[in-house]
Amino acid sequence: MQTYDQVIAGLREAYDRQAEERDKREASSWKLEERQRFLAMLQEEGKQSLLEIGAGTGACSKFFQDGGLEVIATDLSSENVKRCREKGLTAYEMDFFHLDFPLRSFDAVHALNCLLHVPKKDLPEVLRAIRALLKPGGLFYLGVYGGKESEGFYPEDHYEPKRFFSFLSDEQLEAVATKFFELVDFRRISLEEDEFHFQALILRRGRDGE
Repeated sequence: MQTYDQVIAGLREAYDRQAEERDKREASSWKLEERQRFLAMLQEEGKQSLLEIGAGTGACSKFFQDGGLEVIATDLSSENVKRCREKGLTAYEMDFFHLDFPLRSFDAVHALNCLLHVPKKDLPEVLRAIRALLKPGGLFYLGVYGGKESEGFYPEDHYEPKRFFSFLSDEQLEAVATKFFELVDFRRISLEEDEFHFQALILRRGRDGE
Protein backbone atom coordinates (compact mmCIF):
# COMPACT_ATOMS: atom_id res chain seq x y z
CA MET A 1 0.00 0.00 0.00
CA GLN A 2 1.42 3.36 -1.06
CA THR A 3 1.74 6.43 1.16
CA TYR A 4 1.82 10.04 0.02
CA ASP A 5 5.50 10.28 0.94
CA GLN A 6 6.18 7.44 -1.49
CA VAL A 7 4.36 8.98 -4.46
CA ILE A 8 5.10 12.69 -4.08
CA ALA A 9 8.48 12.69 -5.85
CA GLY A 10 7.02 11.05 -8.96
CA LEU A 11 4.07 13.44 -8.96
CA ARG A 12 6.37 16.45 -8.71
CA GLU A 13 8.51 15.25 -11.62
CA ALA A 14 5.49 14.41 -13.78
CA TYR A 15 3.88 17.82 -13.27
CA ASP A 16 7.15 19.68 -13.74
CA ARG A 17 7.50 17.99 -17.13
CA GLN A 18 3.92 18.74 -18.19
CA ALA A 19 3.66 22.31 -16.90
CA GLU A 20 4.03 24.00 -20.29
CA GLU A 21 1.47 21.74 -21.97
CA ARG A 22 -1.02 22.10 -19.10
CA ASP A 23 -0.65 25.87 -19.11
CA LYS A 24 -1.94 25.98 -22.70
CA ARG A 25 -4.91 23.68 -22.07
CA GLU A 26 -8.45 25.06 -22.24
CA ALA A 27 -10.71 24.12 -19.34
CA SER A 28 -13.86 22.11 -20.01
CA SER A 29 -17.10 24.08 -19.89
CA TRP A 30 -18.33 22.17 -16.84
CA LYS A 31 -15.17 23.08 -14.94
CA LEU A 32 -15.75 26.75 -15.74
CA GLU A 33 -19.31 26.42 -14.48
CA GLU A 34 -18.12 24.77 -11.27
CA ARG A 35 -15.66 27.48 -10.37
CA GLN A 36 -18.20 30.20 -11.21
CA ARG A 37 -20.72 28.50 -8.94
CA PHE A 38 -18.24 28.44 -6.07
CA LEU A 39 -17.22 32.06 -6.61
CA ALA A 40 -20.86 33.14 -6.56
CA MET A 41 -21.33 31.40 -3.21
CA LEU A 42 -18.21 33.02 -1.79
CA GLN A 43 -19.32 36.46 -2.97
CA GLU A 44 -22.81 35.96 -1.57
CA GLU A 45 -21.35 35.13 1.84
CA GLY A 46 -18.81 37.96 1.73
CA LYS A 47 -15.76 35.70 1.80
CA GLN A 48 -12.48 37.49 1.11
CA SER A 49 -9.52 35.11 1.26
CA LEU A 50 -8.97 31.83 -0.59
CA LEU A 51 -6.24 29.20 -0.56
CA GLU A 52 -5.96 27.01 -3.63
CA ILE A 53 -4.10 23.75 -3.12
CA GLY A 54 -2.89 21.83 -6.15
CA ALA A 55 -3.24 25.05 -8.13
CA GLY A 56 -1.45 23.78 -11.21
CA THR A 57 -0.43 26.64 -13.47
CA GLY A 58 -2.88 29.00 -11.80
CA ALA A 59 -5.97 29.25 -14.03
CA CYS A 60 -8.47 28.84 -11.20
CA SER A 61 -6.48 30.99 -8.77
CA LYS A 62 -6.35 33.78 -11.36
CA PHE A 63 -10.11 33.45 -11.88
CA PHE A 64 -10.81 33.81 -8.16
CA GLN A 65 -8.36 36.70 -7.85
CA ASP A 66 -10.03 38.47 -10.76
CA GLY A 67 -13.32 37.84 -8.94
CA GLY A 68 -12.15 40.02 -6.06
CA LEU A 69 -10.69 37.48 -3.65
CA GLU A 70 -7.31 37.59 -1.94
CA VAL A 71 -5.77 34.38 -3.27
CA ILE A 72 -2.77 32.28 -2.32
CA ALA A 73 -1.90 29.40 -4.65
CA THR A 74 0.13 26.33 -3.71
CA ASP A 75 1.40 23.42 -5.77
CA LEU A 76 4.07 20.74 -5.32
CA SER A 77 5.56 21.49 -8.77
CA SER A 78 8.11 24.28 -8.95
CA GLU A 79 7.33 24.72 -12.66
CA ASN A 80 3.64 25.17 -11.89
CA VAL A 81 4.41 27.67 -9.14
CA LYS A 82 6.61 29.62 -11.57
CA ARG A 83 3.68 29.93 -13.99
CA CYS A 84 1.33 30.96 -11.20
CA ARG A 85 3.67 33.80 -10.29
CA GLU A 86 3.93 34.85 -13.93
CA LYS A 87 0.15 35.36 -13.80
CA GLY A 88 0.55 37.79 -10.92
CA LEU A 89 -0.41 35.30 -8.21
CA THR A 90 1.10 34.83 -4.79
CA ALA A 91 2.21 31.22 -5.02
CA TYR A 92 4.26 28.78 -2.97
CA GLU A 93 5.74 25.36 -3.58
CA MET A 94 4.00 23.21 -0.94
CA ASP A 95 2.54 19.75 -0.73
CA PHE A 96 -0.58 18.74 1.19
CA PHE A 97 1.34 17.79 4.32
CA HIS A 98 3.28 21.05 4.48
CA LEU A 99 0.71 23.82 4.10
CA ASP A 100 2.66 26.22 6.27
CA PHE A 101 0.09 28.90 7.09
CA PRO A 102 -1.32 30.03 10.42
CA LEU A 103 -4.41 28.23 11.65
CA ARG A 104 -7.77 29.73 10.61
CA SER A 105 -6.15 31.89 7.92
CA PHE A 106 -8.64 31.53 5.07
CA ASP A 107 -12.31 32.06 4.34
CA ALA A 108 -12.21 29.39 1.64
CA VAL A 109 -10.13 26.56 0.19
CA HIS A 110 -10.33 25.29 -3.39
CA ALA A 111 -8.96 21.88 -4.44
CA LEU A 112 -9.69 20.72 -7.98
CA ASN A 113 -8.48 17.28 -9.08
CA CYS A 114 -5.51 17.19 -6.73
CA LEU A 115 -6.67 15.24 -3.70
CA LEU A 116 -7.13 12.22 -5.95
CA HIS A 117 -3.35 11.82 -5.69
CA VAL A 118 -3.59 11.23 -1.93
CA PRO A 119 -3.71 7.56 -0.89
CA LYS A 120 -6.95 6.63 0.84
CA LYS A 121 -5.18 5.95 4.15
CA ASP A 122 -3.64 9.46 4.18
CA LEU A 123 -6.74 11.40 3.13
CA PRO A 124 -8.17 11.94 6.64
CA GLU A 125 -4.94 13.60 7.77
CA VAL A 126 -4.96 15.90 4.75
CA LEU A 127 -8.60 16.87 5.31
CA ARG A 128 -7.88 17.57 8.97
CA ALA A 129 -5.03 19.90 7.96
CA ILE A 130 -7.25 21.74 5.47
CA ARG A 131 -9.97 22.16 8.07
CA ALA A 132 -7.45 23.72 10.47
CA LEU A 133 -6.58 26.40 7.91
CA LEU A 134 -10.19 27.46 7.42
CA LYS A 135 -11.86 30.06 9.56
CA PRO A 136 -15.01 28.85 11.34
CA GLY A 137 -17.80 28.92 8.78
CA GLY A 138 -15.29 28.78 5.93
CA LEU A 139 -16.08 26.93 2.70
CA PHE A 140 -14.10 24.17 1.01
CA TYR A 141 -14.57 23.10 -2.60
CA LEU A 142 -13.39 19.52 -3.06
CA GLY A 143 -13.58 18.30 -6.66
CA VAL A 144 -12.23 14.93 -7.82
CA TYR A 145 -12.91 12.17 -10.32
CA GLY A 146 -14.34 9.03 -8.77
CA GLY A 147 -17.50 7.02 -8.37
CA LYS A 148 -15.87 3.67 -7.76
CA GLU A 149 -12.96 2.60 -5.60
CA SER A 150 -9.61 2.18 -7.34
CA GLU A 151 -6.07 2.96 -6.19
CA GLY A 152 -2.66 2.71 -7.82
CA PHE A 153 -0.55 3.93 -10.72
CA TYR A 154 -2.66 4.46 -13.84
CA PRO A 155 -1.13 2.22 -16.54
CA GLU A 156 -2.53 4.26 -19.46
CA ASP A 157 -1.21 7.54 -18.04
CA HIS A 158 0.81 9.41 -20.68
CA TYR A 159 2.70 11.35 -18.00
CA GLU A 160 6.17 10.18 -17.03
CA PRO A 161 6.65 9.01 -14.43
CA LYS A 162 3.14 7.62 -14.27
CA ARG A 163 0.99 9.21 -11.58
CA PHE A 164 -0.64 7.60 -8.57
CA PHE A 165 -4.42 7.97 -8.28
CA SER A 166 -6.86 7.11 -5.51
CA PHE A 167 -10.51 7.11 -6.54
CA LEU A 168 -13.37 6.70 -4.07
CA SER A 169 -17.02 5.80 -4.40
CA ASP A 170 -19.52 8.57 -3.66
CA GLU A 171 -20.34 6.94 -0.34
CA GLN A 172 -16.68 6.65 0.67
CA LEU A 173 -15.88 10.25 -0.23
CA GLU A 174 -18.89 11.66 1.57
CA ALA A 175 -18.16 9.56 4.65
CA VAL A 176 -14.56 10.73 5.02
CA ALA A 177 -15.33 14.37 4.16
CA THR A 178 -18.15 14.66 6.69
CA LYS A 179 -15.88 13.50 9.49
CA PHE A 180 -14.31 16.95 9.30
CA PHE A 181 -16.83 19.21 7.53
CA GLU A 182 -20.51 19.88 7.15
CA LEU A 183 -21.78 18.88 3.71
CA VAL A 184 -23.34 21.83 1.89
CA ASP A 185 -23.70 20.27 -1.55
CA PHE A 186 -22.63 17.14 -3.46
CA ARG A 187 -22.97 17.22 -7.24
CA ARG A 188 -22.16 14.30 -9.50
CA ILE A 189 -21.21 15.34 -13.03
CA SER A 190 -21.33 12.70 -15.75
CA LEU A 191 -18.35 12.34 -18.06
CA GLU A 192 -19.57 10.61 -21.20
CA GLU A 193 -16.15 9.44 -22.30
CA ASP A 194 -15.08 8.09 -18.93
CA GLU A 195 -15.88 5.21 -16.62
CA PHE A 196 -15.77 7.63 -13.68
CA HIS A 197 -17.79 10.75 -12.92
CA PHE A 198 -16.79 14.01 -11.27
CA GLN A 199 -17.55 14.45 -7.59
CA ALA A 200 -18.07 18.10 -6.64
CA LEU A 201 -18.46 18.71 -2.92
CA ILE A 202 -18.92 22.04 -1.18
CA LEU A 203 -18.11 21.65 2.49
CA ARG A 204 -18.12 23.98 5.47
CA ARG A 205 -16.06 24.14 8.62
CA GLY A 206 -18.40 24.32 11.58
CA ARG A 207 -18.59 27.38 13.78
CA ASP A 208 -16.69 27.45 17.06
CA GLY A 209 -17.98 24.78 19.38
CA GLU A 210 -19.31 22.62 16.52
